[in-house]
Amino acid sequence: MISDSDMTIGIGDTNASIQVFIQNIPQRLPWSQLDQVEALPVGEIKAIGNDCGNGWRKVFNVYAKWLFAMRSIKAFEAVIPLNQWSCWQDYRDEALLQKNSNTSLLFSKPTEERCSGKSLNILMGRTYAKTCDLDLQWLDHEFAVNPSLHLLVCPYFDYRQLSNIKIIRLCEYIEQFDFLS
Repeated sequence: MISDSDMTIGIGDTNASIQVFIQNIPQRLPWSQLDQVEALPVGEIKAIGNDCGNGWRKVFNVYAKWLFAMRSIKAFEAVIPLNQWSCWQDYRDEALLQKNSNTSLLFSKPTEERCSGKSLNILMGRTYAKTCDLDLQWLDHEFAVNPSLHLLVCPYFDYRQLSNIKIIRLCEYIEQFDFLS
């Protein structure tokens, strides 16, 4: 259940410039009982996937695949230098959502306070977006934007919903709205 409290809860880097908002929380201790943002230790993504199911594996895989696709945007290298990893799988296992990764997965709803000053905010899922009371401009059936919050709504991080073609479209919208500056 998503918290509407003033606390920001999630996993990843507490100072992340890339924040992804998700409605679900992995049902694995200690992550299911967080009261803040905490970095994942090495190996925890695999453990969450093993304990919490294929849905969580897909979320982490698509997150890493999307970031690897972002390499086509010139400004992205300054946000997350990915050149030390040869593939998205290595990046996922060795850095995603860890301390100093500049990435987070937040279980709190996006608000002006949470998004203020952040370079890029992604909200997963049209259905979730409709519950968040945000001023959104729908770009098409699946993507929406709030430029003042540097926020984009995209399909849920699942292979069928956020396919490779839609990952490219997400990257194009990020570049179009200049959310990495």
